[in-house]
Amino acid sequence: MKTQCLIIGSGPAGYTAGLYLSRAGIKATLISGPQPGGQLTDTHEIENYPGFPENISGYDLMELMKKQSEKFGTQIVSGLVTEADFSKRPFVIKTDDNQEFTADSVIIATGATAKYTGLAAEKKYLGQGVSACAVCDGFFYRKQDVIVVGGGDTAAGDALYLSNICNKVYVAVRKPYLRASQILQDRMKEAANIEILTETVVTDIFGNDGVEGVTVKHKGGTAEETLRNIAVTGYFAAVGRKPQTEVFQEQIRTDEQGYILTDGVSTKTNIEGVFAAGDCADPVYRQAVVAAGSGCKAALDVEKFLNN
Repeated sequence: MKTQCLIIGSGPAGYTAGLYLSRAGIKATLISGPQPGGQLTDTHEIENYPGFPENISGYDLMELMKKQSEKFGTQIVSGLVTEADFSKRPFVIKTDDNQEFTADSVIIATGATAKYTGLAAEKKYLGQGVSACAVCDGFFYRKQDVIVVGGGDTAAGDALYLSNICNKVYVAVRKPYLRASQILQDRMKEAANIEILTETVVTDIFGNDGVEGVTVKHKGGTAEETLRNIAVTGYFAAVGRKPQTEVFQEQIRTDEQGYILTDGVSTKTNIEGVFAAGDCADPVYRQAVVAAGSGCKAALDVEKFLNN
């Protein structure tokens, strides 16, 4: 299949890029990836996306974006990209179901997935008390007790954010020390409602209709380990995120974590004609509205590239 621009990945960045390209009269094809609509479809309720004062589910928001993109002509196909050849134009991209695409330009919008600790209960209570985005979901735990799992800058930032909303914030840190930057550690220690639990691992999450508490294992200065339950209604995993860029990393320049590096404020990658948008190129903000904005930027960059 031949197209002027192939968008790899759906979600806010991919759908917005398709919308802008199609409205500009550019033939755009979007490969939806393993989870059509992206990770946002796992979010049960969104109240910080502009234009929806009555809130909207992540699934419904992505369906609306998809329909709007298709309305103007974006062709959306299923599939997971397994091979990409950016050595010459037109670029050649192959999927797991043996589809082959050739494209004059490409937008990579494959997103990033949150890392969890691996507890089975994390999947069980996902969206029912378990979250990996404090900024997205923190408001739903206003004046409640929550726990953040992790000891780096992400965990510290989440804990500080939640401390302004929640009654009590526990921070479970596997190591005997925090890895977060010193300024964040200092702020955490100054917050009266943050309790840091070092050498502590969450071993289970429990509750009937949602999270009601966690079981933690603590190992102090001795070999003896102790188990105890902590009553919380929210569990926030803050152990990092993984950009979905593996298939491109031999050709596209990324940072040490795998996030795609772009040229200045643009969405250009190190390969002319290949652009990146959304969470796969954003280790900082990680918000749907930011991803949508970057999808718009990528479309405008592609339009300029194709018209030169």
